[in-house]
Amino acid sequence: MDFLQSIDWMQLLRCFVVGGLICIIGQILIDKTKLTSARILVIFVTTGVFLGALGIYKYVIDFAGCGATVPLLGFGANLAKGAITEAQTSGLLGAFIGGVKASAGGITAAIFFGYIASLIAKPKIKKQ
Repeated sequence: MDFLQSIDWMQLLRCFVVGGLICIIGQILIDKTKLTSARILVIFVTTGVFLGALGIYKYVIDFAGCGATVPLLGFGANLAKGAITEAQTSGLLGAFIGGVKASAGGITAAIFFGYIASLIAKPKIKKQ
């Protein structure tokens, strides 16, 4: 029972609320627009890249922890951070390889778990 006392319940709540808000925005885009899931994914990642490059998303991560880093916005922000960091040390080539280098673990996990999900799920095409 000592582990329950060491949990930061407010951080857990912030994580849940921010991650949930990001998911709500995605669900609204799915339900209320004719955007495909792929376009929504690109919107989220690109928004994360811009917010990360501007240094804004860092504050969201500091506030919400994994509630901000796990969704696609966090992936985009991580790409931007890696590209900027690598560009500072390796120049222009670093700008191209830095994002992938920084996100390699997340990319690998997405491919692996996406494959597992594809084996057990039946995809549905969105009606236009």
